[in-house]
Amino acid sequence: MPAIYLDQAATSFPKPPCVAAAMTEYLTHVGANVNRGVYGSAQQAELVTLRLRQRLCELFAFADPTHAVLTPGNTWGLNLVLGGALRPGDHCIVSAMEHNAVMRPLQRLAKQGVLFDRIPCDGDGFLDLAALEGLFRPNTRLVVLAHASNVSGTVQDAAAVSRICAAHGVPFCLDAAQTAGHLPLSFRELGLSALSVPAHKGLMGPQGLGALLLAPDFAAALDPYVTGGTGSASDSEEQPAYMPDKFEPGTPNLPGIYGWEAALAFLQNIGVEQVRAHDLALSRRFLAEVQTIPGVRLLGPTDPQRRVGVFSLDFAGRDNAEMAWRLETEYGILTRCGLHCAPAAHKTLGTFPRGTVRFSTGWFTTESDIDAAVAAIQSLTAE
Repeated sequence: MPAIYLDQAATSFPKPPCVAAAMTEYLTHVGANVNRGVYGSAQQAELVTLRLRQRLCELFAFADPTHAVLTPGNTWGLNLVLGGALRPGDHCIVSAMEHNAVMRPLQRLAKQGVLFDRIPCDGDGFLDLAALEGLFRPNTRLVVLAHASNVSGTVQDAAAVSRICAAHGVPFCLDAAQTAGHLPLSFRELGLSALSVPAHKGLMGPQGLGALLLAPDFAAALDPYVTGGTGSASDSEEQPAYMPDKFEPGTPNLPGIYGWEAALAFLQNIGVEQVRAHDLALSRRFLAEVQTIPGVRLLGPTDPQRRVGVFSLDFAGRDNAEMAWRLETEYGILTRCGLHCAPAAHKTLGTFPRGTVRFSTGWFTTESDIDAAVAAIQSLTAE
């Protein structure tokens, strides 16, 4: 029985064929590092790395490739922002729907004297914007927000949050783990201070890589969280202050960079708008059917325009882990069961500590995949 992969919110699969081909090209024929040599293969690696930064700028309407910092992943980028911007006595605002990529760093910083508040959210996971207004303090230094929930698919009004932050003069960092590559995003139009994205989800690249786009004023004020060799300013034991070297110590993931550059070329050729249209078609199909199945609770909004293709189901009176196991072993449907590294979101949505079974779609998901998943859910709940 062929498997149907519906865990795209964890990592996209399959990857476009060009991703593995580009990574193999680097490992087989290039092999050189960047900033550590001027010979031909090193220059080739430099050019591919520059093209990756440029593609990120094109995708996210961002002006300066030197401020498109390459990271070991989205979690690393969020840690860089939180740890680099907040000091003991500072205050941070997050939502009640945040992933542990934000909450665990914040809880660690709280032990050092950093304060934080959570913006309350409703039963579908949407922010209470009026409540946000009342959370700002004189010592508020940062607002961090998950653009879309990895549990319910709920998409927040980032533009409204940005306007509120601007009125209070507070930097705004957007975690686009679940929206980058799925929704059109403009750094400029959203007025962001920072945008953090992973390579391996909607941007179709390999794991272990991400990017952090930083507004120049925010980058200048941000302390580097990890320091070390950059291949530049080697006469100094101080971290370079210029970009992107300030935030890129150590040897970069060159195989991943080659793969991600190829993935972004593939995505740009399709167009994010077309990806969004595909996601919406699949969402409408899934939502129309699953809402009619007795004994199944769907988390998040029912309007596909207000969500991404991430669907958490709670099977009333049944063990969700068993349902996920049976979906795989009896029907070949691959999902993710549990709390999805987001206990705060599950507490907000009323599914903590039980968790849910999550179905999530991507560019290579088909309508027949959706139909097979719905049929499997119907069969299991009819017993």
